[in-house]
Amino acid sequence: MRVPERPSGAKANGRARMLPQTRFGGPIPWVIAILIALVVVAAAGGLALRNLAENARSDLAGAVTVQIVEADAPLRAALAERAGEAIGDQPFVTSVRIVPEEELAQLLEPWLGAGAASREVPIPALIDVELQTRASPEQVARLRSALDTALGAEAQKARIDAQSDWLKPVYDALAALQYLALALIALVGTATAAAVWLAARSAFANHRDTVEIIHLLGGTDAQVTRVFQQSVLRDAAIGAAIGLVLGLLAVWALGQQFTALDSGMIGGAGLGWSDWLAIALIPVAAVVLALVTGRITIGFALRSLL
Repeated sequence: MRVPERPSGAKANGRARMLPQTRFGGPIPWVIAILIALVVVAAAGGLALRNLAENARSDLAGAVTVQIVEADAPLRAALAERAGEAIGDQPFVTSVRIVPEEELAQLLEPWLGAGAASREVPIPALIDVELQTRASPEQVARLRSALDTALGAEAQKARIDAQSDWLKPVYDALAALQYLALALIALVGTATAAAVWLAARSAFANHRDTVEIIHLLGGTDAQVTRVFQQSVLRDAAIGAAIGLVLGLLAVWALGQQFTALDSGMIGGAGLGWSDWLAIALIPVAAVVLALVTGRITIGFALRSLL
C-alpha cells in the first residue's frame, strides 16, 4: 500500500513542533538572562578595577613623599626648605613642591576637625617629589643620602616614602578583586552550560519517541540535532539579550553611585571603548556556549538510542 506523500512543508512543521516553540515557554531564557546579567556586572567591575589600578600605578609610580617631623614650626619650615633644595639638585628629580600648611590642614580637617588648622596640633611638613621614572630603591637611597648631607644632625627627622610602596596593599587588594571577578565569570559560565545541558536533556527525554519515529522514517541525527539547536539558539538569544540589558542597567546604577562620590581616584575606574566592546561580546559568547553545549548534549543523547 502506498503511503500518501506529505506536503513539502509538513516535514519542517513537524520538526518545528518537536520542541516547545513558545517564546517564553520555559524558564531557560530567564535563567540565562540572570546569569548573563551577573557576568556583565562582574566583567564591568573587573575591568573598572583593572583601569583603576593601572591609572593609580601610572600616576604614583614616580611619586615620592618626604615628611619633616618637627614640633617647632620655624625649624620645621627651615628644614623643609633645605630638604627641598637638596632633593631638587638630584638629576632624576623633575619637580619638588613643599605643600603649604593651609593645604595640609584642609586635607586633615575631616579627621582632626578644627584642630587641624590650629597650632596646637603639630603637622609634619610635606614635600611632594616627582621623579623621571618609577621610584627605585636606588633612587630612594640617593634621596636619603642627599637629605642626610643637607640636614646633618636633623636628618633623622626626615622620612621618605615611595607612594607606590605604601599603596602596594591596595594594588594587591584590587588584583584579588579582579581574580574574584574572573572566578565568578567562570562559575557563571559553568552554570549556564549546566542549565543548557539540563534543558536539552529534558527536551530530548520528552521527545524521545518522536526522535525514534523520525529515525524510522529515514531522518538523520544531523536533522534531529538541528531541530533542538534551533530551540536552544532561540532561548539563549532571548535570555542573553535580556541579561545584557539588565546587566547594563545595574552597571549604570552602580556607576552613578560611585560618580556621586566625586573622587579623583574613582574617576580613573571609567570604562573605555574596548571595555564596552568586551562587555558587548558577553551575550555572543553565551549564545555560542549554549549552542555548543546543546549540540554535545543532544549528540550524547542520540548515541544512547543506538
